[in-house]
Amino acid sequence: MNTKLHAICDSQGRPLDLFITAGQVSDYTGARALLGSLPNVKWLLGDRGYDADWFREALKDKGIHACIPGRKQRKTPIKYDKRRYKRRNRIEIMFGSLKDWRRVATRYDRCPVVFLSAIALAATVIYWL
Repeated sequence: MNTKLHAICDSQGRPLDLFITAGQVSDYTGARALLGSLPNVKWLLGDRGYDADWFREALKDKGIHACIPGRKQRKTPIKYDKRRYKRRNRIEIMFGSLKDWRRVATRYDRCPVVFLSAIALAATVIYWL
């Protein structure tokens, strides 16, 4: 069983909202699920998996600038702020910190709801207590 964790983080890399999908599901599913819970921000940093025209338009409608590099298959390259994109390492550090918890790293829980609860507990202890 494989899963993907999608997260909305603040500027310091602390998770604000989490969503879990099956491993074979596209990142667009996680993006669509978390779109409604985006806070009022100026920029959104995301990796190439979230590069979709509909997602960029939805962010633009909310007044959020997208700093997402384009997929390699795009015919016209997407311009993005490379300097700002380097700050995305805080999000990767957050995922690494969550995987320091053995229960999260090895995914002992078969039920996705219980697994997401374990991730939320780990995030609460690491970042908010």
